[in-house]
Amino acid sequence: MQSRPMGRLRISSRRHGTVERMMTLEQQAAPASRALPDTRPARRPVGRWLVPLLVAVLLGQMAVAMVTTAVQQTPTIDEPVYVGTAAEYLHEHRVVHNPEHPPLGKLVVGVGVALADPQVDPSFTGDQGRLGRHLLYESGNDPWRLMLFARLPVIALTLGFGLIVFAFARELAGSVGGLVALGLYAFSPDVIAHGSLATLDVPAAGFVLTAVWLLWRARHRPRLYVPLAGVALGAALATKMSTLAAVPVLAALAGLSVWCARVPAESRRRALGRAAVGAGVVTLVAIAVVWASYLVVDPRLRWAPEQPVPVVRGLRGLAVDLLPFPEAYRDGMRVQFRFENHPWEGFLFGRLYTGSLWYYLPAALLVKTPLGMLALWAAGAVTVVAVRGLRPVAPYLLLPAAVLLGAAMLGSRDFGTRYAVFVPMFLAVAAGCVLAVRWRWAPVAAGALVLFVAVSSLRTYPYYLPYSNEAFGGPAKTRLRLHDSNVDWGQDLGRLADRLRERYRGERIWLVYKGSGVPSHYGIRAADPREVPADEVRGLLVVSASSVAKATGRLAELIDSSRPVDTVGHSITIYRR
Repeated sequence: MQSRPMGRLRISSRRHGTVERMMTLEQQAAPASRALPDTRPARRPVGRWLVPLLVAVLLGQMAVAMVTTAVQQTPTIDEPVYVGTAAEYLHEHRVVHNPEHPPLGKLVVGVGVALADPQVDPSFTGDQGRLGRHLLYESGNDPWRLMLFARLPVIALTLGFGLIVFAFARELAGSVGGLVALGLYAFSPDVIAHGSLATLDVPAAGFVLTAVWLLWRARHRPRLYVPLAGVALGAALATKMSTLAAVPVLAALAGLSVWCARVPAESRRRALGRAAVGAGVVTLVAIAVVWASYLVVDPRLRWAPEQPVPVVRGLRGLAVDLLPFPEAYRDGMRVQFRFENHPWEGFLFGRLYTGSLWYYLPAALLVKTPLGMLALWAAGAVTVVAVRGLRPVAPYLLLPAAVLLGAAMLGSRDFGTRYAVFVPMFLAVAAGCVLAVRWRWAPVAAGALVLFVAVSSLRTYPYYLPYSNEAFGGPAKTRLRLHDSNVDWGQDLGRLADRLRERYRGERIWLVYKGSGVPSHYGIRAADPREVPADEVRGLLVVSASSVAKATGRLAELIDSSRPVDTVGHSITIYRR
């Protein structure tokens, strides 16, 4: 037999004498190999470094977007409350303010606050709204530096949840599917916008996603992953009370995972018992984590609320009394129910209304989600239901998101898609499953849609909070359809100060600002136009988008009789009178 050139001749294992022939040919090729040594460096397979590189690139651009946003934005409405409460935890070691949210998310924020080491006034007395403003603007601290440090831990946590999204989707649809899921997550304007703030929405949603991923893995190793899922669920409960709606669903999924891990010889009765134990373990561990979060703040569990706690009667009151959580948690639930009973104002597609609309969140998501992302979400949801091999994961991906979305839709606060920020996380994983379909053009179509999402997201940089997709006119038109944290959350006060100095120096300023920032701290000298006769309002009328959306009476007349000349960050309009 004539020997072949260097290398191993691959012969099908179905042929006779496979092993012997391969060894013979290798021995014949050995002299030639020694005669001409190969001095080229060994090449690693492309997949070994390409996938980690793409993951790093996607998360790197997300980090740049979030850090840039965190640096440029002034405090939003909710952030000073959380930052002030975090500082209070660090210095007073007591739960006093903001009981409507458990401590864990604020402890995360507190990591950055501790690194910033702000001056804290121990003699302060006041409500939680004044607490944050006093810390930022009246205690000798630099609000820019303090807010950046407070936001950095949430940014790091958001990036970590991106790795969960990638790992989850990779287990279901391979590395390419994981990259598609991560691409959608990393370019999601909602995730970037709220992941760069010292708030609780993204941490709570990410912990729920982590718990679901661990329960999915528990189908093979329940003893390891069921308790870990309980820890993640407890972290969600210890961050936002709205995640309580997910507890029954995740407990059921824990039982399902343990059931699927049963051995063939195990009796049905014993398997059901083990499934019930799994559900109980998840629930008990989650409860323990909630207690631990309060104990970290105050080992003595002292509770002296700064504000009156409302009385909740009926079934709601009974449910609160039965919660196996610290008294501060239960009182926080009572405060939440008071919020739910308040007749809040909403704004949707140009309509100002009092109360809530059940379809508000789906409509807002339709406006604020990139078009390519919407298409991949729909394709992913259909795929995990229709493809037989993916059906087992359907309840893990779709059921928790559906239950949490349904609970949020029934709420009374139509304030923004931040209440549904878990949707981009769960459906990104589902979208990655599209790559598991044996369709020739699936990778091309998915890649094109992810590229479309990336372009749409990058075009709004660095104004992610007021994002809306191209079908609704982009970020510049969001204020015509939505309000509050969808577009205007007080984030552009610093940018307004810069704009007034650059273009309108020396002019008379009349300001209606919706936010927690203090305009005078940024050099804005302005008066409220609603407190003087209309004919005295001359110069520049500056109005936040949410105030424009809800303008009535005197303010509406002033706006109608003025000429818009400029906008700041798509959230503040400057008029000339």
